[in-house]
Amino acid sequence: MEMTDTPFKNYFSDGFMLETSRVILKPMKPDDFEALDPLTKDPDIWTWFNKDLSRPGELKAWMDEAFLLKKAEVRMPLVIIDQDTKQLCGCTSFGNISFYDKRIEIGWTWLGKEFIGMGINRQAKFALLSFAFEVMKMERVEIKTDVLNERSKAAILKVGLIPEGVLRSHMQMHSDRRRDTIYFGILRNEWAERKQSFFSDMI
Repeated sequence: MEMTDTPFKNYFSDGFMLETSRVILKPMKPDDFEALDPLTKDPDIWTWFNKDLSRPGELKAWMDEAFLLKKAEVRMPLVIIDQDTKQLCGCTSFGNISFYDKRIEIGWTWLGKEFIGMGINRQAKFALLSFAFEVMKMERVEIKTDVLNERSKAAILKVGLIPEGVLRSHMQMHSDRRRDTIYFGILRNEWAERKQSFFSDMI
């Protein structure tokens, strides 16, 4: 029987790469652990993350889960590389991928502390949004965050996503807190205007 590639494999080959003048996004691999592990050591990074990757064993478990979800073709975990130094500076993902619904989420994003506030996140989001709408032809892209995370909410607004609502007691946090989650989204028919308004310097 002839095997045909799935939509996931068609879009996310082993050689998959997204690039801007500032960042490169490439598929996360198990041997990236050595470069990522030193970036996780500051517990402050994980205040709003549902896992504390500064704890022993947590980064490995988090990566293993990402690889399982990649195998299930619902998540594409990526490393973020600084174009200037070619150094790994963090991670992001496409996730909760539904080709039937033409819907995808951007998330699971974190940066080493020394890379926060350098414009890396904005560049990565532009690359991901452009690929989702212009190559994958998705109808909806969504991002979620902790409703208490003011920095993250401001960053999401700065890349053009629109607040949509709060899901109460949505996620369990590593601090034993129950998180309320706020969702943001962009629809396909909004992307051209959002791209022009929020990323005019990059197009």
